[in-house]
Amino acid sequence: MTTAGQTEEKPTGRTLFGHPIGLANLFGVELWERFSFYGMLTILGYYLYYSVTEGGLELPKATATGIVGAYGGLVYLSTVLGGWVADRLLGMERTVFYGGVVVMCGHIALAIIPGLAGVAVGLVLVALGSGALKANASSLLGTLYEKGDARCDGGFTLFYLGINLGAFVGPLITGLLQTRIGFHWGFGAAAVGMALGLAQYVAFRKNLGDHGRHVPNPLPRSAIKFFVGAAALVVVMIVIAFLTGLVRLANLSQVTTGVIIVASIAYFAVMLTSPKVEPVERTRVRAFIPLFIANAVFWSLFQQIFTVLAVYSDERMNWSIFGWTAPSNWVGSIEPVWIIVLSPLFAAMWTKLGNRAPTTPRKFAYGVIGMGIAFLLFLPMAGTEGRAVPALYVAGVLGVFAVSELLLSPIGLSVTTKLAPEAFRAQMMALYFFSVGLGTSMSGVLAKYYDASREFAYFGIIGAVAIVAGVIVFALAPWISREMEGVH
Repeated sequence: MTTAGQTEEKPTGRTLFGHPIGLANLFGVELWERFSFYGMLTILGYYLYYSVTEGGLELPKATATGIVGAYGGLVYLSTVLGGWVADRLLGMERTVFYGGVVVMCGHIALAIIPGLAGVAVGLVLVALGSGALKANASSLLGTLYEKGDARCDGGFTLFYLGINLGAFVGPLITGLLQTRIGFHWGFGAAAVGMALGLAQYVAFRKNLGDHGRHVPNPLPRSAIKFFVGAAALVVVMIVIAFLTGLVRLANLSQVTTGVIIVASIAYFAVMLTSPKVEPVERTRVRAFIPLFIANAVFWSLFQQIFTVLAVYSDERMNWSIFGWTAPSNWVGSIEPVWIIVLSPLFAAMWTKLGNRAPTTPRKFAYGVIGMGIAFLLFLPMAGTEGRAVPALYVAGVLGVFAVSELLLSPIGLSVTTKLAPEAFRAQMMALYFFSVGLGTSMSGVLAKYYDASREFAYFGIIGAVAIVAGVIVFALAPWISREMEGVH
């Protein structure tokens, strides 16, 4: 039994590696969801711009990379819907399950429906389902730990290990299927992966006990018609925007970026003015604003693995391994290998350091600076012609990506659960994913400026800007920590 403002009791006294047993179930479902998501995402760009004879749709390359970035942004934009459904209709635990079902249906659509129709139906379903699952799986994990529990950062880092196991294996399998049999077989493998994730989630659901089953802010029956009408209006507006040419495939990433910026500002305004948010909670939301911006900068560089680096891998990297040429999309599996190796070390380090670890704002600053340095490491290879860049060199650069990610991303998930107002717990996590979505859609916008002939300027300018942004966050760190009101 819990009262308002208290943390739910743990479902059982059992632990796994010192963490609540429910971590294992969330670890598994996120692993398979990321298997399907990244397995599909790493071949999506090639499917869009490869020629018809190669099994693709032959879209312009800039349009294809823009779509990939916009799609990633829309996935994270839809987390607000997933958070709203959890907070007002189903609770976090059931929203995770139904989100996974919708993801699976989306991958099935990509696998069996040909052409742009399959892309449209499949990507919309995967975006909606992933938004529901991602926002709530992370929030649900946060409920397993009491506020101030030193194990929390370590638990989120282990959770992140599951994400990256899926991100590593997914592209390996879909890439082989795509190059050997065809794109639709790769998309089908993604659907199978999500089905496996749903099966294990149902089988071990009891490990979560009553966590996430409570609906914190139930929607009154009198408001249902209003929200159904609002949803229908949004759909009509989207259709009109496409039919009139206001939104096109070529400008989708720019439009998505603008929508996420407007939605983020609106969400911050709602939380900062809501009477359901206590004064101390409002102060913590203010502290989240510079972390939100730093996170967006980080992901605008990192997510170029699936836009610029996908093209870079296909055109500039030498993938020859003892006479055998590996699929270009395997570039998406390199960084997760580093995460798998380094995650346990970071988890142990944060747990051992406890309250002696760098503050969260400084971790964010180090992560953003690290991403800037990683981009500068591409400069020695700029100017070479053809497939002259060794895969081993890029693997080393992606190791810097991984260290930067571990300094920022799992810590960002953890601090969001700590700073979240009680009435907006799941939706605060959705706001965190807005920052990821903003960076992801920006990766599509930036990709339009990439060209092999301008590599030095491209990587140099973006890397330098990121380093400057990280230094600014580091300078603001003491103020941010004070505003966080007791959250380390």
